[in-house]
Amino acid sequence: MSTSILDLFKIGIGPSSSHTVGPMRAALRFAQELEASGQLVQTASVKVELYGSLAFTGKGHGTDRAILLGLSGAEPDHVDPATIELRIKRIREDGSLNLLGTQPIRFNCEKDLVFRAERTLPRHPNAMRFSAYTGGNHELHAAIFYSVGGGFIVADGEEGQEDFASVFDLGMTYPFKSASELLSQGKRHEKFIWEMVLENEMSFRPVEETKHCVLEFWKVMQDCTRRGLTTEGVLPGGLNVPRRAPRLYRLLSQHNGSDPLAVLDWVSLFAIAVNEENAAGGRVVTAPTNGAAGVVPAVAKYYQRFVVGSNNDGILRFFLTAGAIGILYKENSSISGAEVGCQGEVGVACSMAAGGLVAALGGTNEEVEHAAEIGMEHTLGMTCDPIGGLVQIPCIERNAFGAVKAITAARMAMSEVGDHKVSLDQVIRTMYQTGKDMQARYKETSLAGLALNVVEC
Repeated sequence: MSTSILDLFKIGIGPSSSHTVGPMRAALRFAQELEASGQLVQTASVKVELYGSLAFTGKGHGTDRAILLGLSGAEPDHVDPATIELRIKRIREDGSLNLLGTQPIRFNCEKDLVFRAERTLPRHPNAMRFSAYTGGNHELHAAIFYSVGGGFIVADGEEGQEDFASVFDLGMTYPFKSASELLSQGKRHEKFIWEMVLENEMSFRPVEETKHCVLEFWKVMQDCTRRGLTTEGVLPGGLNVPRRAPRLYRLLSQHNGSDPLAVLDWVSLFAIAVNEENAAGGRVVTAPTNGAAGVVPAVAKYYQRFVVGSNNDGILRFFLTAGAIGILYKENSSISGAEVGCQGEVGVACSMAAGGLVAALGGTNEEVEHAAEIGMEHTLGMTCDPIGGLVQIPCIERNAFGAVKAITAARMAMSEVGDHKVSLDQVIRTMYQTGKDMQARYKETSLAGLALNVVEC
């Protein structure tokens, strides 16, 4: 394990971690490189080229807007969603922007932001190239970045991923690279997974700071849920998809309690509320991606609202454990829909939430591993085929199903005895192999599946 859970969970804006958050971070980093090299003041214009999946679904995912914001100095976790429309409108109308908010440059959105859907770069489907020029059109600096899922970015030529640090350099107390190593560490030291993760996080920061940050993520998730439950209207993008969460919320709030399955309706509602906020460009937490941002908070909300005796300690156990599972997928497979399909997004989120719920309920490490395995095993092969390149259909409903499935997986794992036949490590490897075998048109290109067979409104 070399990733902090505070890297896996990120506060950002919708609708996509790989197509919105990642490109914004890449654009910001490029501008910062210009500043660090002293070339910022010489820059008169910038050209951005988007390749592969970023080109196919970039407009629907807000990639163009994210690039403009990042070049202007905006950060995904700090930018105010309410100000974005006006900022983008001004840039488009003026034909210029201020790099890092200080250096004025020419920027024609039609000519300087190029979508090259006909070409992909070899390292990852989500690639982008930035070039800075002087007033005499001399190239000052160029860089290629890859958005590899979950808001993580990698620069061309970097050996590892720039967000990660070496586990050996950090000297973590309980290093692990697989679920089997995690279970062995727990057995050897008589520690729960969440306890080991919390101690490992001390390599990055004091333990109380980690707890504070985890609970802050939970607060942002709850705020997002509340906004989704009460915000009426139609989602942007042209599909004219109405927000359903407010109406469902009113219906469930008036329920007389006689329906034994109403709890599942609430879980679905929580997930839908978050992902409608995400689709509208609101503030969300990647868990592990934006497209799958509703699963983990919906299951955490289920624990908080419907489990007798739930408390903040249980919430901490939930997120620390879910984070460990997400890191296993991130480091051994992929959480990029453009690389492995939706199994790497909603599937991973389901697996994380299932294991996290077991931990919150006081389950064993073996039950956590089993629940996480179940959550992914029955999501294998799920394609990423968003209609119109928008994170709306089928993405929003998939989060609801992923949340319900996670709860079922946790309950199954905690009710069984003896060993199970498929391990979490095996299912993680299988997911990655399945994603690699999947045709590219089924991986966040909107060229197949529902995106091809459903006529856009």
